[in-house]
Amino acid sequence: MRRIKLITAIVLCVFATGCRALRNVDKIAVTSVGVQSVNPTSSRSAEATLLLEIDNPSLSFTASDINGTVKYKGKQMGSFTAGTLPVIGRTRQVYELPCTARLSEGASLLEVMRIMSKGDYEGATVDVDVHVNLGKLGKTLKFRDLDLNELMK
Repeated sequence: MRRIKLITAIVLCVFATGCRALRNVDKIAVTSVGVQSVNPTSSRSAEATLLLEIDNPSLSFTASDINGTVKYKGKQMGSFTAGTLPVIGRTRQVYELPCTARLSEGASLLEVMRIMSKGDYEGATVDVDVHVNLGKLGKTLKFRDLDLNELMK
């Protein structure tokens, strides 16, 4: 009888811990974004590595099929794609995310370089779609009009 009570207590503790971690899913946040490197591959595209600081008080998950669009004062400047990013649970950590960026039609490299050289991204926004897998569960999340100036701080 004592053994059954002990096993029940352990199972309840594990379950409670898991539930607490799931309650924190809405607190997962990208706290900062930076550009580590940019390597042009053509006059309209580049390979880049982003630095993402992610505060994850919840369980480990994998972000994949990451796609986004960057706009400046309402004008679409370019798009980017990235592969898979495993995010460790219950940590605040900086991750490197390799991606491919392409200029949109009507946007010039000179215009983008001018904006980037200022270091002020006022008026720049980003739309991001990302598929998140938590074990066997998965969902595509869509974020619209994220203020790039706030993310880059």
